[in-house]
Amino acid sequence: MARSHLTLAALATAAVADLDVRSTGPHGSVGAGDFDSARLAGGAGEQWIIRVPRTQRAEAVQSADLVALRALSPGVRGRLSFQVPAYRGQAPVAQTRAILYDFVDGSPLSVSDVVVGSGLPSAVGGAVAAIHSLPTSFVTDAGLTSHTPFEAMRSSASVVDRAASTGLLPAALLERWETAIQDSQLWQFQPTVINGSLESSSVLVSGDRITGILGWQELQIADPAKDLAWVLGAPTTDAVDAVFDAYAAARGTSERQLRNRATLYHELDLAKWLLHGTHTKNADVVDDAVEMMSRLVDAVQHDEERPLVVGTTEALDVDGVADLLAATERHRP
Repeated sequence: MARSHLTLAALATAAVADLDVRSTGPHGSVGAGDFDSARLAGGAGEQWIIRVPRTQRAEAVQSADLVALRALSPGVRGRLSFQVPAYRGQAPVAQTRAILYDFVDGSPLSVSDVVVGSGLPSAVGGAVAAIHSLPTSFVTDAGLTSHTPFEAMRSSASVVDRAASTGLLPAALLERWETAIQDSQLWQFQPTVINGSLESSSVLVSGDRITGILGWQELQIADPAKDLAWVLGAPTTDAVDAVFDAYAAARGTSERQLRNRATLYHELDLAKWLLHGTHTKNADVVDDAVEMMSRLVDAVQHDEERPLVVGTTEALDVDGVADLLAATERHRP
């Protein structure tokens, strides 16, 4: 049973002594999702969010997110043009804990809104570049994960191998993905600080301005392409181009294979969705994954998608599968 926002407000006052809560209301989908949450307002205009995990998985995510938020010191946050939630306090409840954060204003971004003619492609590219430009030392000092290019390649290969073992992975995709994974030049990159779980819904916007980024539970040093994979779900190739151009300009560098790896990661969401379905024995999920992979095969075989290898110097054409891969955002477990 979902906790009421009044109950959550009481937990907030237990989490932080002398917290001046003047009003409270629901936040997010009440009774749905992994968390019970409420939005609180103080007498001086302050606003907070309190969240209580409803599942063990949600509790693990919240704990990892809290470690990352504590690692993001004021000095590190000062390098970013957007806000990151700040931890305020916690209170025990049942077998878990309630966490109080400062409220970050903004509406979740829809990837369909990332279109040429708006300021969002530039804003997205610049925001992601700012994360990747952060010093790696604060991540290592916090004892967080660091992955090498070889580990990134091996992780992708593991996803493909496990998907192939289901017997449901089309041969055309197996060949396409294995060709990319075996291309050593594809995996020549400099690991950077990454959010690690970045998707459109974790980006908060107001108009064409990015106001905040949520969900830091996978903060690490790894492949920067991981934070850009969701961008491949933008409506048009021009919009994707604009994001990657803004990213390259903000970082002052251009890594040719960045987009190829981002596309590979985005396509591998189909394999992960298949694995989720087989692991949970959910026939509907499996059928959905098989259908989407079949459509991707059609796009590949009709040359709507070019190989994920070094041979091309142009950005990949993503129009043929953008809608298909964007669907994985709605299905991601």
